[in-house]
Amino acid sequence: MRLKPRKVATPARTITVRAKPGSRTRALVSFAGRTEEAAIGRSGITSRKREGDGATPIAAMRLIGGYVRQDRITRPPTALPLRFTPKDLLWCDDPRHALYNRPVDAPFKPSHEKMRRDDDLYDVCLVMDWNLRCRKRYGGSAIFFHLAKPGYPPTEGCVAVSLPAMKRLLRFMRRGTVVRVL
Repeated sequence: MRLKPRKVATPARTITVRAKPGSRTRALVSFAGRTEEAAIGRSGITSRKREGDGATPIAAMRLIGGYVRQDRITRPPTALPLRFTPKDLLWCDDPRHALYNRPVDAPFKPSHEKMRRDDDLYDVCLVMDWNLRCRKRYGGSAIFFHLAKPGYPPTEGCVAVSLPAMKRLLRFMRRGTVVRVL
């Protein structure tokens, strides 16, 4: 009996996010032999993520794609699917709504997040698959990988890095890259 040759698996691309020692709201992001500083949720990390708790979920989240503000940033080179951020793009964060944790178009009355922000946080905004496939009400929404404010103040639960770090990361990323928060 002949054995079929096995397909050679490509190495998994994983970005590891660990809380920075001595800081509840900062993290170290490791990928491809590099480490970058990051901001995480104001409540630190948690295994019991709830809507509005300000915590970053402990999880392995796959990158799906993302958005870039074309009026502010040139699309960086990456294999990750990126779209230009439409002017009317919002993200529903109302757990009672049928479109909870989904992109929606303005005008939209239920609670939402504006994706074209006045600050630069979502100039590059990557969507992770947290609570997307099997949505759970109050399970947390809009958990993104985006740009950090200067000084890395805490986020509402996202992971945020500087623009230069994001550009380095994007070269490494593709659809399905795992962001593992420990």
